[in-house]
Amino acid sequence: MDIGGSKISTGLVSEGKIIRESTLATPFDRPQYEVVQAVIQAIEEVFDPGINGIGIGVPGLVDLEEQTVLDVINIPSWNSVPLKELISEYFNKPVEVNNDANCFALGEKYYGKGKPYANFVGLTIGTGLGAGIIINNHLYSGRLCGAGEFGNIYYRDKNIEAFASGQFFRDKGIDGKLLFRRASIGDPVALKVFDDLGKHLGRAVANILFALAPEAIIFGGSVSKGFKFFGDAMHEFLEDNFPFRRIYNQLSIEISDAENMGILGASSLIIDSI
Repeated sequence: MDIGGSKISTGLVSEGKIIRESTLATPFDRPQYEVVQAVIQAIEEVFDPGINGIGIGVPGLVDLEEQTVLDVINIPSWNSVPLKELISEYFNKPVEVNNDANCFALGEKYYGKGKPYANFVGLTIGTGLGAGIIINNHLYSGRLCGAGEFGNIYYRDKNIEAFASGQFFRDKGIDGKLLFRRASIGDPVALKVFDDLGKHLGRAVANILFALAPEAIIFGGSVSKGFKFFGDAMHEFLEDNFPFRRIYNQLSIEISDAENMGILGASSLIIDSI
């Protein structure tokens, strides 16, 4: 299950494939128990008694020891939810909960472009800029799943997420999908916006390289689909500004080609726990 601020996506996963899927609108402005009921309803739509467990990705902090969901983005009532306990008791199945960006990285490790790498960062570029970290083939979540918050590093007068995600388009009053279409036909104004995005993203990647020096960075999220428009500018920034040439030269950049990595990644929490 991938819980977002606007929709709850759920899938029955078998051997890395989604064999049944459901999407419900998130009742983001409702009381805590109503949102939990929506989660239960979404699981029931794809549930099979023979499953090994239920993995859930949430856009916020998670206390992994208590398996309590904290401070979920865009769901105000979810400031302390014992989600693992509630869902496990209802369905009588093992439940694992983690941050959605962590789920993306773990899913790429099990099912996607991360298979060849022992150390990589899964970077999701969409509404915001999120990251999951794989170290020595294992997910590193940090305290309260707070590791990998590169998007919140201070940058200019805001944070780097404001310049290296969909927020960059919105702050300019531009619709991201329209911008992509315009760039696809060679509109110079649209291409310039993507070029600027790439330079800012280069700074974000440089921060990741300074902190972790991973083998690879795997891009996912809606904005990553425009990599062909901003990738060159990102690389140009790194070539001109990142001082450790050997680390940069050995870095692999991959673009996720999975359509439902949010669901697959959440399911991989169960595989990982087993």
